[in-house]
Amino acid sequence: MTADETYLSLALQLARKAAALGEVPAGAVVVRAGEVIGQGHNSPIALHDPSAHAEILALRQAGQNIGNYRLEGTTLYSTLEPCVMCAGAIVHARVARLVFGARDLRFGGVRSKFHLADSSVLNHQVEIVEGVLGAECVSLLQAFFETRR
Repeated sequence: MTADETYLSLALQLARKAAALGEVPAGAVVVRAGEVIGQGHNSPIALHDPSAHAEILALRQAGQNIGNYRLEGTTLYSTLEPCVMCAGAIVHARVARLVFGARDLRFGGVRSKFHLADSSVLNHQVEIVEGVLGAECVSLLQAFFETRR
């Protein structure tokens, strides 16, 4: 298993936790120099907070853990393509790499709808890797939404 697959597997565990709590199953992990410094799963319902996406929570925790809002040299792993809000936060935090599993065809901010995180008009571009453990990520989302319909 590659390092990207290992960390995305951890994000998938967090996504499963979100699903068990009735939240959209998305999980995120921030890694720096081989160490997990932040993690989160979708929690907008539980926290009554529209910004409580997995990526935002993972970025907040990472910043707290290193004592800096700039997360240079980090990789953010997310089971789902970040939305525009999360993509903006990733750019502002100066995350070096984004690795995600499944595209979000409705709200995707880095590939599906917009290309925000690596836009040349911004002062920071994030390296993007997509599709890591993609089938597992898509399967988890499909199973979650099938039970809701």
